[in-house]
Amino acid sequence: MNVVDDTVVRMTVPSADVEFLIGHIDRCEVLSDNGEMADVVVYWGLPEMQRLVRMYGNAPNPMLKEYEWPGMYKPFAHQKVTASYLTLRERAFCFNEAGTGKTSSVIWAADYLMQLGIIKRVLVICPLSIMYSAWQADIFKTAMHRSVAVAYGDTNKRRKVINGEYEFVIINFDGVNIVQEDISKIGFDLIVVDEANAYKTVTTKRWKTLAKLIMPSTRLWMLTGTPASQSPMDAFGLAKLVNPQGVPKYVTAWRDRVMMQLSRFKWIPKKTSKTDVFTALQPAIRYAKADCLDLPPIVHQTREVPLTPQVEKFYRALKDQMLIEAAGEQISAVNAAAKLSKLLQISGGALYTDTKEVVEFDVSPRLNTLMEVLDETENKVIVFVPFRHTIDLVSRHLNTQGVVNEIINGDVPARERAEIINRFQTQTDPRVLVIQPQSASHGVTLTAADTVVFWSPVMSVETYLQCIARIDRVGQKNSMTVVHLQGSEAERRVYTMLGGKVHSHESLVDLYKQELGI
Repeated sequence: MNVVDDTVVRMTVPSADVEFLIGHIDRCEVLSDNGEMADVVVYWGLPEMQRLVRMYGNAPNPMLKEYEWPGMYKPFAHQKVTASYLTLRERAFCFNEAGTGKTSSVIWAADYLMQLGIIKRVLVICPLSIMYSAWQADIFKTAMHRSVAVAYGDTNKRRKVINGEYEFVIINFDGVNIVQEDISKIGFDLIVVDEANAYKTVTTKRWKTLAKLIMPSTRLWMLTGTPASQSPMDAFGLAKLVNPQGVPKYVTAWRDRVMMQLSRFKWIPKKTSKTDVFTALQPAIRYAKADCLDLPPIVHQTREVPLTPQVEKFYRALKDQMLIEAAGEQISAVNAAAKLSKLLQISGGALYTDTKEVVEFDVSPRLNTLMEVLDETENKVIVFVPFRHTIDLVSRHLNTQGVVNEIINGDVPARERAEIINRFQTQTDPRVLVIQPQSASHGVTLTAADTVVFWSPVMSVETYLQCIARIDRVGQKNSMTVVHLQGSEAERRVYTMLGGKVHSHESLVDLYKQELGI
């Protein structure tokens, strides 16, 4: 295809395509046709280019020439390409890596379609934790001329927003089930699903509800930086929503295509599974940060923090108990994960007993090391603490040292989280955020910090990378440091697993066996 000027695209196509082109594109002229190939011009316009994309897979986009790109900051080149890609496709994936600014790309794309009158209302479905802090905030910054509201609270509050006239409506995953009928009646023109991996399983109520909401005319853009992160099976549910013709009708047929059965209960990916997944998850655009952003480098540090005699005693006692339980017994991944989690809890300083009581341990070396890290930077710091009962311990110590800090965990409401994040990003205090990883691992920008401290390791590679991505994002101006605090062998083994980006049920069992020496 050759873009002649701002009004015409000229191309050579097989003569067999001419009749179809003329029949489906009003502004199309045939310059010549020798019976085999034809010289054709298509006059410039988004609907015409969308038709060409459906026929030939690509086409130029008038958006790149005529759109003004509103907002508080100029888009990066990859953001323009991403927005352009989406506007040309009714259904598509955006797999841009965390921190590349895909939220803004989507907002610009939707705004352009609104300008042209192609769509009127957008429903954004995302995790509860980023409704205000990521999506609402980004719409205010990127498309401040558009109206936006968050559908959250009791059923009546959600319905009022859904049935209002807001151009952007933001709702959490499980909230969709509550007001499904209202959403169906409204018939949003575009549905955007952020952190789309939440819809990888077709048997869930969440997936079934979304599938019912997607009408033939509904545009659907699904976003995630980690598609099929755990298994090729994860691609099936996503593809069923965006590209149903790319996968078999039933999940068992997809399993047979991408997985190999080793035993009754054990399946492993086939060598061809990556290609099959790639083909199924189309159309898609993907940018890695290394490909599109000139961000400062990240320095990883490991800080050894010796276990106190008290912690060592309890740690050894649990290992001995685990060894007794494992003797002659089949070790399941679930059991391995639970026991490893207990070891990590003890190492980190607090443990839930079987009676749900919290037992705190002396972790003064770890606390002292944390203060050393804080002293080494003049900027703000994020401390990720995986276990809720340890978060209070860390926060109390920071308070005693005169370090202003705030906590984000699963108990903090979404609106309050957004307020905390805004204070952290815009004000002198708090200097430190103590965060439970699962509560702020997606979509949140925390570039006021240049240092991330893992009090103890998480057990998911995806969560680990998402935590780091909170500071490694657009707007980061400093070199970044990621600090691992470790004192036990279990912590060292999990950090090694995370560094190698290995996470599976089998690896957890292996870690369990290594820890016990069996």
